[in-house]
Amino acid sequence: MFERLRQGLKGVLDKISKTQLSEEDLDPILEDLQLQLVSNDVAFEVASGICSELKKRLKGASISRFEDRERFVRAALAESIRSVMATTSEVDLIKLASSRRGSGRPLTVMFIGVNGTGKTTTIAKVAKLLMDRGLKVILASSDTYRAGAIEQLEEHARRLHLRVIRHTYGADPAAVGFDAVQHAASRGMDAVLIDTAGRMQTNRNLMDELRKIKRVVQPDLTILIVDALTGNDAVQQAEAFEKGVGFDAVILAKVDADAKGGSSLSIPYSTRKPIIYVGTGQGYNDLQPFDPEWFSERILPLEE
Repeated sequence: MFERLRQGLKGVLDKISKTQLSEEDLDPILEDLQLQLVSNDVAFEVASGICSELKKRLKGASISRFEDRERFVRAALAESIRSVMATTSEVDLIKLASSRRGSGRPLTVMFIGVNGTGKTTTIAKVAKLLMDRGLKVILASSDTYRAGAIEQLEEHARRLHLRVIRHTYGADPAAVGFDAVQHAASRGMDAVLIDTAGRMQTNRNLMDELRKIKRVVQPDLTILIVDALTGNDAVQQAEAFEKGVGFDAVILAKVDADAKGGSSLSIPYSTRKPIIYVGTGQGYNDLQPFDPEWFSERILPLEE
């Protein structure tokens, strides 16, 4: 993953490591860095922010002749990347769900996102993640419009030996979510994961319906699922969903096939909401915790 971005950053690091750290010498190389980031689907303002942070860390820096210059520059770039990815909140899904164990108040999580992002499969991965920690999980199929949506969720549930609360197609999605929460509470479940229809983020009527589900169900967390391969469109989706519905955290699907990495950098900066997991394959165990340090280690070339 992120191979193209890693290669682009390697070239820039090599240049910086061989130049004087004066403003005059740094500026053209930082322009090259900005172009590398933008060409890898990093939003322009994010790329600009990284370059500004790196310039502050490098300009006029004093490096002794015994110090590894390349390692110094690499560390400065890693710090710059982590700084622009910092968010105002943290979401620990496992900790939150574990705190509800046996309380009679299951953690309710509503998942939103457009069609084709891998939302339903990701929900199944989250369910497996919680089950592996001994938590009792139930699924709710509030996607009552897309043909085959209920059956798709039920097939995942069958494989994982989970219960799905469902109504018929065309039923009120909010009612499905409400019934699932009531069912879970009465049976001592620890978490309810609610699948919703894939929404085109520009469709106001569908956004209104998501707001209705959220108002009726009152989820503890709303998680947006986006496809890392959609690049800058993933950022636009995140901004639109934050404005239209609001969410607490992001899961990036299909990161294993993402050579660029722009979405991973841009979404936290644009929305101030954390990415908590990334999908790294098709299996139910292919869900990797995400944090800025993990990301920076994977996009920066390895130290030699």
